[in-house]
Amino acid sequence: MSDTTQDGALATSKPPSEDAGLSPAELAGKYGLSVSGARPTLAEYTRQLWDRRHFILAFSRAKLVAQYSEAKLGQIWQVATPLLNALVYYLIFGLILNAGKGIHKHDYIPFLVIGVFVFTFTQSSLMAGVRAIPGNIGLVRALHFPRASLPISFSLQQLQQLLFSMIVVFVVAIGFGNYPSLSWLLVVPALILQFAFNTGLALVFARMGSKTPDLAQLMPFVTRTWMYASGVMFSISEMLKDKPQWIGEVLQWNPAAIYMDLIRFALIDGYGRENLPPHVWAFAVGWAVLFGLGGFVYFWKAEERYGRG
Repeated sequence: MSDTTQDGALATSKPPSEDAGLSPAELAGKYGLSVSGARPTLAEYTRQLWDRRHFILAFSRAKLVAQYSEAKLGQIWQVATPLLNALVYYLIFGLILNAGKGIHKHDYIPFLVIGVFVFTFTQSSLMAGVRAIPGNIGLVRALHFPRASLPISFSLQQLQQLLFSMIVVFVVAIGFGNYPSLSWLLVVPALILQFAFNTGLALVFARMGSKTPDLAQLMPFVTRTWMYASGVMFSISEMLKDKPQWIGEVLQWNPAAIYMDLIRFALIDGYGRENLPPHVWAFAVGWAVLFGLGGFVYFWKAEERYGRG
């Protein structure tokens, strides 16, 4: 099209564009564009995670090796740290405060060691989850991958560390007269359920920690309180037998206490069913499903916001 101006010059004008009047969303749909970093569907997100399973495993192994790379004793600290904690707790709670009442003296040391190692598994997974996004922000911003890979790999790292440490737990159990039996096989489903719970917990706190990095400074106080309320150093039922029954039941049904008690029941001959809360396996499965699936969905819902500042 052309028009003649007042001085006789020829001016041209473009025909109306086919895209005129279309909204940005309509333009994107017309040309097949999508939002960068948009959250995929839950099914697609799960498929992406499965496709990156080798990365998750390799990343967890690398973190495990690097954790003590600068220490002269190296990976020995994986076992030495919880053992030293158990020694301190034994001196204070076992000898001075007599926290082992209600438990046979011959069983108290394996009772305490199992409690420390198993609770440390949950505690370390939670702390790693809080730092998963802020501690790897460069990786999150540089590469496109499902962000759940990070807290899952950190939980897997803690599982590998616990499995290595379980050798010491078995040695301690045997050293105090608890020899391998069929009940020891119960350790396997108990640890699988605890791993599912820990992973969900790490996912929940990974999302919370990505928004509030200062949460990492608060969590040691929370986990310490949780440890004292979970019967790591004492029998909850024995210590609270003079208190209202519901208090003891609430503390025994908390997930950290349940997974510790299941492994104690499996490995310690003198730790019988009377020390377990009713429906203990149902609660163990329930906590694993609730946090495992619920934590995964909760983390996925904020997928597009991680690393955005």
